[in-house]
Amino acid sequence: MNAKYVKFAGLITVIIGTLAWLAVGGIKDTQTYYKTVSELRDMNPEAKTKRLRVAGDVEPGSIVRRGKEVEFVLAQQTEKLRVIYQGSDPLPDTFRDRAQAVADGKLTPEGVFHATRIQAKCASKYEAKPGGGGAPVYTEKKVS
Repeated sequence: MNAKYVKFAGLITVIIGTLAWLAVGGIKDTQTYYKTVSELRDMNPEAKTKRLRVAGDVEPGSIVRRGKEVEFVLAQQTEKLRVIYQGSDPLPDTFRDRAQAVADGKLTPEGVFHATRIQAKCASKYEAKPGGGGAPVYTEKKVS
């Protein structure tokens, strides 16, 4: 076999190996565990050091904006989690009091969740018209 082909085959092997290593490493780095506020409290301390996605409802009156930093509380039943968002993306338009939100980030040893990404789903903006008989009629309800 020609030495030129051996060098070429070796180079191709190194390139494919490097790409496979980067792909596997990238998947592990972006891997997140989805938890609720209640489940987060029950996790062991080692698991809390990993990147997590935590879901809950934005507690009314808890949103505080300080420049690019936004602090709020995610609540689920009786459990509450203080979240500080410091991401480069603007918060979604649906992010407001009582909205269902998912925070992506890490929990500090102090119990504060530092998020780098926030997703929010608006609470229902439609409610049944009172006193309607027969088929329900829905009217739009303004959410502020």
